[in-house]
Amino acid sequence: MLIKIALHSLASRRTTALITVFSIAICLFVLLGIGHIRQEAKHSFSQAVSGVDLIVGPRTGQLNLLLYSVFRLGGATNNIDWHSFQTLAKKPDVAWTIPLSLGDSHRGYPVLGTTDAYFQHFRYGAQQSLGFAEGAPFEQPFDVVIGAEIASQLDYRIGESLVLAHGMAATSFSLHRDSPFQVTGILKPTGTPVDRTLHIHLKDLDSIHRDWQSGTRVTAHQHTATERQHDLEPESVTAILIGVKNRLSTFRLQREINRYPDEPLMAILPGVALSELWQLMSWVEKTLSFIALLVLFASLLGLATMLLSTLQQRQREIALLRILGLRPLTLLMLLELEALLLVAAGAIAAIGLLKGALTVAGPMLSEQYGLFLGDQIFNVTTLNALGLAFGTTFVIALIPAISAYRRGLHSGLENH
Repeated sequence: MLIKIALHSLASRRTTALITVFSIAICLFVLLGIGHIRQEAKHSFSQAVSGVDLIVGPRTGQLNLLLYSVFRLGGATNNIDWHSFQTLAKKPDVAWTIPLSLGDSHRGYPVLGTTDAYFQHFRYGAQQSLGFAEGAPFEQPFDVVIGAEIASQLDYRIGESLVLAHGMAATSFSLHRDSPFQVTGILKPTGTPVDRTLHIHLKDLDSIHRDWQSGTRVTAHQHTATERQHDLEPESVTAILIGVKNRLSTFRLQREINRYPDEPLMAILPGVALSELWQLMSWVEKTLSFIALLVLFASLLGLATMLLSTLQQRQREIALLRILGLRPLTLLMLLELEALLLVAAGAIAAIGLLKGALTVAGPMLSEQYGLFLGDQIFNVTTLNALGLAFGTTFVIALIPAISAYRRGLHSGLENH
């Protein structure tokens, strides 16, 4: 009965109510959006690589090394000599190594040169290995294995031919037209940067760059599969993923690599680098959350102001309700219920807006920034934000509700 009265009362003031709902929806959209992006970003980054004990690269900042080797963001300041890779791979503490070589792209998607060890040892999430939706790993020269997002967005199938571009620009005029690749495998979705990466053999990547110097092709030459088989070993790699035989030896191996005499190298622990990344970003998270809370609080104050301003206009309505036997406490509950209904409508609208925004902006964020946002927005963070909104609304709405309660008491005394 009380809900019905509240709905009819809000319907009689539909213009003001709709404006209030819109204001609350925008504020909640910002608050929920920040919380969802923060949660999904942490999940996406933490799931990107698993089971890797050390990441090795040329001496630089550990965040830069983590970002370009795992998330394909940014670029390396230098490369690692192939002889150094072989030396590190033969160390007694090393169980396996995965060489990574970056620098080329295809229609804006990064190309990764590696070896068969990548499909054998690379893990993501909870120690999950890479699986194939179609096809198999590269076996023949100029084979390419593509991620699930590339197959979906570019509509590629097994057997299709594609041309790589020199550099990482979305649009490039420096194409390796003389060395087309054939799609032989499509990986299952992982929710990590693997989904938007093209994987080719390290020898193929080195082969197509034999005629290039300083980013420019010096001579035009048609590379053949037979020629690739006789190519010399690669000259360098961008980074190395290392798994150790015994976790206790990780720090010792890290110190050895950091003191490597032949060239300046550094080895980082992925977990430590991720922790540093989140510490670096924590002030941004807190600032955005604080701003969103302030905006929400201001919007809810506007809701209380709206309810207070309408009390003067609703004197006859309140008097009529009192004549019909509505108690002052019930009148207080009616005002609280109206406020909560407005916030509930705003919350539903905000969730709809967020769902739509994720559908539209999700592919762009994953393509441009390697940030994979799931569309499952109902989690602990979301529920906490909604609970905070309803709790704050209840407290703030006490201002007009108590005012209505007092008027109800005065009205009752006058009737007596």
